[in-house]
Amino acid sequence: MAMEMVFRWFGEGNDSVPLKYIQQIPGVKGIVWALHDISAGETWTLDRIHEVKNIADQHKFNIDVVESVNIHEDIKLGLPTRKKYIEAYKKTIENLSKVGVKVICYNFMPIFDWVRTDLFKESEDGSTALFYEKSKVENLKPEDLANQILENKEFTLPGWEPERLKQLAGLFEAYKNVSEEKLWENLQFFLEEIIPVAEKNDIKMAIHPDDPPWPIYGLPRIITNKKNLQRLLKIVDNPYNGLTLCSGSLGANPSNNIPEMIRDFGDRIYFAHIRNLKRFDNGDFIETSHKNSDGSLDIVEIVKAYHDIGFTGYARPDHGRHIWDEECRPGYGLNDRALGIMYLWGIWDSLTKVKEGASYVGN
Repeated sequence: MAMEMVFRWFGEGNDSVPLKYIQQIPGVKGIVWALHDISAGETWTLDRIHEVKNIADQHKFNIDVVESVNIHEDIKLGLPTRKKYIEAYKKTIENLSKVGVKVICYNFMPIFDWVRTDLFKESEDGSTALFYEKSKVENLKPEDLANQILENKEFTLPGWEPERLKQLAGLFEAYKNVSEEKLWENLQFFLEEIIPVAEKNDIKMAIHPDDPPWPIYGLPRIITNKKNLQRLLKIVDNPYNGLTLCSGSLGANPSNNIPEMIRDFGDRIYFAHIRNLKRFDNGDFIETSHKNSDGSLDIVEIVKAYHDIGFTGYARPDHGRHIWDEECRPGYGLNDRALGIMYLWGIWDSLTKVKEGASYVGN
């Protein structure tokens, strides 16, 4: 048994990578998808869901994993209006179950889903990658950072939707009185409402860590470390309340031990994001190839942890660099993610051979 490899795809007309190319990557069984044009808080209708399923079926891909069914800010803020948005979320869960969806990846980050300061930072080898510059975040106003990120006009950037960013000032004002503890309360309320529906429809909810895993612009962030992952699993102690373990998001903080988390939370990890990054002493980091020596994370040990626990859940290479002059959505080209998958399979297959007691004799 092995992990089930999947590949994030943003839909026809919204992705530079055609499904026929993804088909040619060994071992990829499904696409990780979403209805990116539907605003947070709206119900995903069956007809729209079936549009994606029909396209996936033509290429023999499953659509078991959705990333993401975004959560309306009123739910995170704990406003009275959250109830109508939670009811819409429940209906979306019910509709997704009708086409066989097994996992919903989501996050509970206020306002920003992820933060980078450069979408195409050049490396010594000429490739480019997503980059986080600590001093720039500290010195740029949120709206200026948003404008820099939105200079990428060709593709949508989930988490940086223009309609959300137009409300930045109002959202920051609304979050002034939301502490970490209040955000925990609001997350617990949400989970208590939706986990019974997820269980009834046999869909695992898998929360994604905050990216990066520390407060940004004074906004509370709570899915950041081992202690908080433990708390998340306990506030609604149900197998349908689980994790998307992202090595890149959590790994930006050197205090986070990813292999240890995998071994501790393995039975509640339903989706694995595996990628590498290089951390710098000043707090900056840049995303790298998956290769161990290129970054600060031990990808071999991370994959070994999954192999040791007999992980059969869904996994994807997460982000990739932009190589060979590929024009693509930041972090989501074909080439480097395909290389990443083959690196991960190489580690996995080697571990399997060792476990089976295989020996190799040189010539």
